[in-house]
Amino acid sequence: MTQANKLDKWGELAGKIEPCGKLLRAWELVGGISATVTALELECADGTRKKMVVRQHGAADRERNPQIASDEYKLLQLLQEAHIPAPKPLHLEASATIFASPCLVTTFVEGQTDFQPANLSAYLSQLAEVLARIHRIDPEQKASTFLPRQTDWVADTLRKTPEKLDDSLDEGLIRELLGTVWPLARKNRDVLLHGDFWPGNTMWLDGRLTAVLDWEDAAVGDPLADVGNARLELLWAFGSEAMDAFTAFYRERMPDLDYTDLAYWDLYAALRPASSLGNWGLDQATEQRMRERHKQFVQQATERRHI
Repeated sequence: MTQANKLDKWGELAGKIEPCGKLLRAWELVGGISATVTALELECADGTRKKMVVRQHGAADRERNPQIASDEYKLLQLLQEAHIPAPKPLHLEASATIFASPCLVTTFVEGQTDFQPANLSAYLSQLAEVLARIHRIDPEQKASTFLPRQTDWVADTLRKTPEKLDDSLDEGLIRELLGTVWPLARKNRDVLLHGDFWPGNTMWLDGRLTAVLDWEDAAVGDPLADVGNARLELLWAFGSEAMDAFTAFYRERMPDLDYTDLAYWDLYAALRPASSLGNWGLDQATEQRMRERHKQFVQQATERRHI
């Protein structure tokens, strides 16, 4: 497809949202791997300018869930109702007349990801606060009708043992430990899960968290699933003290949860990069540091199982 044809299609899509608008430019937003994300800037009839984002889910996500675009659209509507900082859904292009597959259009959120916060404590506190707010949403009201169950994903992951285990990330040990206890006894009520909560899926502006992005892995399940994933990511990004501080901030906001099984959800989080970490395009020093911290994470979780 030529660049001119692409612009024509972006203009056609934008015209459905702003009928009298004029497409000024379109540019790809980098960073994600599961979807193609394109920003559009329009000039409205009154001369004002408006930015929006088009999200086209990748083949793997569409195969896993053919309705992923419409499901994410409904989820973003629910998040708006709950006043969660997330992109506002503007349009669901459900037909295949413009593009080969459905796509989702949302507002453009100003800001950027931030891995060098000026105030790390305030940064971690805001992460914990927004995650707690997400987990306070009652999924039984709406989300459970179209979102998958996290327990089903875990069971499927544990059932499909690869032919070759990633011993460099203790995959065999993790699978053995989780296999002896799964399914876990239910200790917390199911909540709405982001599914991939980490700093790379958040936007910041002047030290303030402006949005949580990339909701294609959202599910319903134990809140500790999100906490475990965030803990590993924060350990990788900022070290053990930051991980522990985030956990303390979250527990302050969610004191009624049962945290007995957090070690097992840590182990499940540690299983996710198995056989893939080496393909993330990291420089050698960064990958080595992440592997060392991953080993530390697994060791600590293994020891905490009996506490």
